[in-house]
Amino acid sequence: MDIPNFNQTVETSKNDKITRYSTIAIIVAIAIASGFWLSRFFPNENGSRSPLFTSGESRLLSADTISNADQLETGRVYGDADGTFKDEVTGVVESGGVNGEGTHTLIRPGGDDQKAALTSSALDLDLFVGRQVEIKGETNDSSLAGWFLDVGNIKIIE
Repeated sequence: MDIPNFNQTVETSKNDKITRYSTIAIIVAIAIASGFWLSRFFPNENGSRSPLFTSGESRLLSADTISNADQLETGRVYGDADGTFKDEVTGVVESGGVNGEGTHTLIRPGGDDQKAALTSSALDLDLFVGRQVEIKGETNDSSLAGWFLDVGNIKIIE
């Protein structure tokens, strides 16, 4: 009479469970990584690579969708949708920097000492010259201008 070896059966069962759980973990990791990379190459309408975004009441357009100032509309926000910007200011955009810093100047109430030098890698600021705007961006160090702002996005007020 052949007596079964229960220790061997229990050991085989533990190995099968470990193999099963390891296989499931690997499949889940591959699925998550695949989903992440596919979302980078094929974003949806609301994804960060799409040129048109919905931002509250106003729509946000990326800089590459605008070719001339005639396409700009009051109430729309133009620029970088992905950034979270600490600084916000309102004024009128003019060409030329402040004391040689920046490519443009934001004219604010209060005189010359309230001007802000502007630069932007997200937008062509020439499109907004002469317009009353609300700007969101990041303050940069400056030795020549009172305030030097890197523009992230702009909302046209008038």
